[in-house]
Amino acid sequence: MTRITDVEIHDLRFPTSKTADGSDAMNQDADYSAAYVVLVTDEQVQGGTLRGHGFTFTIGRGNELCAQAAGLYAERLIGLDLDSVVDDLGGVYRMLTSDSQLRWLGPEKGVVHLALAAVMNAAWDLAARRAGKPLWRYLAELDSKTLVDALDLRYLSDELTRDQALAMLRASEPLRAARIAELDAAGGYPCYTTSAGWLGYDDDKMVRLLREAVDEGYRHVKLKVGRDLAEDRRRVALARQTVGPDIKLMIDANQMWDVPEAIDWVRELQEYDLHWIEEPTSPDDVLGHAAIRRGVAPTGVATGEHGMNRVLFKQLLQAEAIDFCQIDSARLASINEILPVYLMAAGRGIPVCPHAGGVGLCELVQHLSIFDYVAITGTTEDRITEYVDHLHEHFTDPCIVESARYRMPQLPGYSAQIFADSIATYRFPEGTYWVADAS
Repeated sequence: MTRITDVEIHDLRFPTSKTADGSDAMNQDADYSAAYVVLVTDEQVQGGTLRGHGFTFTIGRGNELCAQAAGLYAERLIGLDLDSVVDDLGGVYRMLTSDSQLRWLGPEKGVVHLALAAVMNAAWDLAARRAGKPLWRYLAELDSKTLVDALDLRYLSDELTRDQALAMLRASEPLRAARIAELDAAGGYPCYTTSAGWLGYDDDKMVRLLREAVDEGYRHVKLKVGRDLAEDRRRVALARQTVGPDIKLMIDANQMWDVPEAIDWVRELQEYDLHWIEEPTSPDDVLGHAAIRRGVAPTGVATGEHGMNRVLFKQLLQAEAIDFCQIDSARLASINEILPVYLMAAGRGIPVCPHAGGVGLCELVQHLSIFDYVAITGTTEDRITEYVDHLHEHFTDPCIVESARYRMPQLPGYSAQIFADSIATYRFPEGTYWVADAS
């Protein structure tokens, strides 16, 4: 019998604030960070013991809280039989979420929910690695009933029942092999870039990066806005002039505005042909988003990066508050909670365009988007996944983007493993980078 024998928890922080990477109207000095979890087993594989890798994403101070909370969840897996874990990830999820004392700190939001995402991401990575498949393929080849049994459908039956989820997945089963071949032949899943649009970049850098993006094949680009209207008008006009009329231009306010302000601000920028406004107001304000959507049409409304749980997404969909659904792979509690959102969105005809960037989020969301195409929707129409060209060099299986498409991952797992050297360098506060920075 093989078991989970140990758990490693690392507080990893990367000094992206020094180059203004990740800067926006709300978050001006982000140090992209990860509360990183490794589930260690005693099963021997080529190269050592089988391990599962997962993380959640923060932007610096407070990352230690997520790491500590992840440790509280993960320690409950130590000693469990490996078969019982990977064969029943729904049961593992329910066991961890049944801890009423930890649940009280959320429930299903905040630090504890981020921590649960890190641990369950590691568990799904472990299952896919043990099966020898990339996660997207592992999910696509999993029996639909087994997969539905793993999903958290609590509080969703007024929008998505278990029978409906099962019917949606079973309907795609005969089509999946052809869809995989089609997506592979197309070069992978389409993406857009935010790399040119950080608010801290000067005009020369923004223009240079926008031109490079168009030359590389991007048909969608995104800019950060929300600090100063006159400056936004100037920058958005410059961006539109740079990319031309045929590129879809999105803007992202990162929750800066009240509802009336959001409507007025977006209307001031609509002459530049905006595809969507992202996070225009508080992520929890469902009715506010609905009002903004009515007020800024035909510009679409996109949100979800800070969507705290599947129930909030259910409400956004039921209130017809969004045109684009943006799940985050490290804020929702892993596959168990993410796939119900995909299924609800598909039922409403709302495209899911995942948030990415940060530390490793691009590595994770490529699997989710591919699964969406293969097993749920079978289309990429109006569906694009975010890509930011930061920190991929720290991952053993980094995402590969060519011609504005995510290539389909081929190695086993969730593409979540970080190099040991990167851990030694950026572990906070004792990593070699942070020790040198403090001296």
